Amino acid sequence: MKQELEAIRRKAEQDLNAAESQQALEALRVQYLGKKGEVTAILKKMGGLSPEERPVIGQLANEVRSFIEQDLVKRAAELKDAELKKRLEAEKIDVTMPGKYHEIGRQHPLSAVLEEIKEIFVGMGFDIVEGPEVEYDYYNFEALNIPKDHPARDTQDTFYINDNIVLRTQTSPVQVRVMEKQKPPIRVISPGRVYRSDALDATHSPLFHQIEGLVVDKGISFADLKGTLETFIKRLYGEDSVVRFRPHHFPFTEPSAEVDVQCFNCHGEGCRLCKGEGWIEILGCGMVHPKVLSNCGIDPEVYSGFALGMGLERVVMRRYAIDDIRLFYENDVRFLKQF
Repeated sequence: MKQELEAIRRKAEQDLNAAESQQALEALRVQYLGKKGEVTAILKKMGGLSPEERPVIGQLANEVRSFIEQDLVKRAAELKDAELKKRLEAEKIDVTMPGKYHEIGRQHPLSAVLEEIKEIFVGMGFDIVEGPEVEYDYYNFEALNIPKDHPARDTQDTFYINDNIVLRTQTSPVQVRVMEKQKPPIRVISPGRVYRSDALDATHSPLFHQIEGLVVDKGISFADLKGTLETFIKRLYGEDSVVRFRPHHFPFTEPSAEVDVQCFNCHGEGCRLCKGEGWIEILGCGMVHPKVLSNCGIDPEVYSGFALGMGLERVVMRRYAIDDIRLFYENDVRFLKQF
């Protein structure tokens, strides 16, 4: 039996040294030390030994078992190190090699200019407010002094969900909600997506962005509106920008005006960009109609205010001389890389 144990020890040592994987080591562990393993089989035969032989063979069997266990741990560590070395060799990085170029995205021109406009108005003390894009007819029309028979309510211009709910055609409903909840003084801008039932072409889109502003307080006059807009335009387009106001009509403001800026390309001489007029329209504005103030629970005898609104796409198109609104939504990388 002693010779058997010695033979098992030598054979186990050879087999362990020849093992090339963790799976092979596990198979050898079971072969020699498992319940039906070779060392276990020797231990089961010890019952037939004499009392003098049992302690000698038992000690030798334990030594063989201990030797195999230690050799298993040692060989497992060697295989693990070899596997790690092999993987590191395969994954070795040559730091002298040039790096791979990764395409870096850019901020969309609409987002960039919107952030710039927000920063200008925040610098003048305005707060930024938002509201729902799916809006009640009342907030989108009636509260803004737009009667039932007004052309803007036509289904050709407005997306109706039902008789009382629409996709907002402007961000002015946000201003109405602010006036209902907040007492003057009020100074806010409300940027966001708006929707019109327009066919998509170079200058029209069923979805676009508007930025509308509102100021309500005691003693607000058209001079305050004019000063605010001139400051805004000069900061957006440059201190040498020339601004003019033209009378216009909006149902929610009285008096109303459209604001033009002198063409940046020809400086008023007339060119293709300004269609020969020398001026470029950028926004509409006016003094808040007393009826709108009353609808929101604000006394028009005590308070007055002004409102302004501009299309973000129009501002960006004229700033960068872009002639097709569809370019903003096509996500063509060649177009976006220019900004």
